[in-house]
Amino acid sequence: MLKVNEYFDGKVKSIALNNSEGQLTAGVMEAGDYEFGTSQQEEMTVVSGALQIQLPGESSFTTYSKGQRFNVAAGVRFQVKVVEQTAYLCRYFD
Repeated sequence: MLKVNEYFDGKVKSIALNNSEGQLTAGVMEAGDYEFGTSQQEEMTVVSGALQIQLPGESSFTTYSKGQRFNVAAGVRFQVKVVEQTAYLCRYFD
């Protein structure tokens, strides 16, 4: 069964699924500034648009555009800036 997640008053939405590739979410973010926390290691791929990401220990934001990906460790918080509606795919690892 698919699980729908909604965050930040509906400005971030995702659909969770499990398949042969593992545990994933496909989602969209409205323009805005967000802080996310992780419970598992994540690999995020930008599907459309761009995300500006500031990971723990980094002093500035890095922009990831369509087709680019980045990894986030488990148990951390990270900053996200979104300039236009952006779609992403997130893969979770144990």
